[in-house]
Amino acid sequence: MATIRDVAKVAGVSVATVSRVLNETGYVHENTRKRVLEAIEQLDYSPNEVARSLFKGESRWIGLLLPDITNPFFPQLARGVEDELQKHGFHLIFGNSDENAEKELHYINTFMQNHVMGIIMATNQLGKTDYRGFPIPMVFLDRTPDGNPSVYADGVEGGRIAAREIIRRGSKRVTLLKGPEHIRPAQDRFRGALEELSNSNVDFYVMNTHSFSFQDATQWAAELFAKYADTDGIIASNDVVATAILHEALRLGKRIPDELQIIGFDDIPQSGLLFPPLSTIRQPAYDMGKEAARLLLKLIKKEKIDQRNVLMPVTFVERFTTRKVDARG
Repeated sequence: MATIRDVAKVAGVSVATVSRVLNETGYVHENTRKRVLEAIEQLDYSPNEVARSLFKGESRWIGLLLPDITNPFFPQLARGVEDELQKHGFHLIFGNSDENAEKELHYINTFMQNHVMGIIMATNQLGKTDYRGFPIPMVFLDRTPDGNPSVYADGVEGGRIAAREIIRRGSKRVTLLKGPEHIRPAQDRFRGALEELSNSNVDFYVMNTHSFSFQDATQWAAELFAKYADTDGIIASNDVVATAILHEALRLGKRIPDELQIIGFDDIPQSGLLFPPLSTIRQPAYDMGKEAARLLLKLIKKEKIDQRNVLMPVTFVERFTTRKVDARG
């Protein structure tokens, strides 16, 4: 791999002259500049972006920190962020915090050491860490922190929609899974569903859960059917949990959706590939990622921002774990 010294040697100039050409600083004669550029092309030299950022005091790097890359929802967010940033010549440095506060802070320090121009993050540590007054622009994604720029889906309305749809389709004994206490979007969707169920004439149960892990959800699914054997409708905390419940229901021989209806949350790509395909509440994950990138770029460029907190709409995706209804309900 060619170095800046190799370029200088081929071009017959000093390393300092190559550096001035690369960073567009100081005077360089046009003939000299041409020789340097020809040497760069000949050697296929790529300047070290971090080194350039140290010299120029800025970079084209953005830090992206997600809590759990094994959850299929988050790669969709990441793809939206990346696609939008690449359109503007920016690159990503990625971190996976595993919902661990210490690991999260480690990645933020790593981002700062690499001179990122801004950070997009989905954190579950908002109650433990105060990010107000952070020295570089920061946007929270799929989170609703007070006072900080953020992009998030309308979880409360999503919960309401899930409850309305399962009631509308005839479930009379609904089990509502309450997601992890420390994840605010999970609590938003729970609160919306609880509100709708409480104002209805159906019986319902609430089951507490503490993660979105498929392995944990397989245990909860077995407990759910043992404890609430008569349930005929389940509103899951997300699609991963809904998948585990669907597997257990089929193992028990339950007829889906005639005997039991299930609604998930997120609309991850795998949801449409299940058998039967999962009805769910769709969060526009890819568009959320793009919107977060746009908001961060405006902050970096110090442009006028009309909306610091961007609320994205959610929709019901009808597949085959819920019963069909006609236009009259």
